[in-house]
Amino acid sequence: MDYKFYGWEHADAPAITDEFSGIKTPIDLYDALSDLWCGYTCAPRMRGNWTKENKTLGQCSITAFLAQDIFGGKVYGILRDGGNYHCYNVVSDCVFDLTSEQFGNEVLNYTDNPEQFREVHFAKEEKRQRYEYLRNELKKRFSV
Repeated sequence: MDYKFYGWEHADAPAITDEFSGIKTPIDLYDALSDLWCGYTCAPRMRGNWTKENKTLGQCSITAFLAQDIFGGKVYGILRDGGNYHCYNVVSDCVFDLTSEQFGNEVLNYTDNPEQFREVHFAKEEKRQRYEYLRNELKKRFSV
């Protein structure tokens, strides 16, 4: 597969759980999620623009927290216009953003951004539900 997400060249953080057999690196997770991201898992405010060609649109926080479940590390956010944060992962010296393709050629700044916490993001019930849905779909495919 031709990878375009930020950090793909060094996305070799090892899984810290065997909960999802077959997912050993962020690239494995990206491959699996490529078949699971859908209009339902997209943030509601962006759903009207979601397409299979732009499958990562509106998927950042739920994807980043799912990646954190599998690889550990921290989730950080890039402040965007409108006050929302675009989330990505940092595991040791491995920085990756599985949903960066949604921005096309825009260059994002992955340094000195604030840490993001699931308790804050999942205070929005719809976001927690989208995360649970994505996690459950992944589990159906890769459970041990």
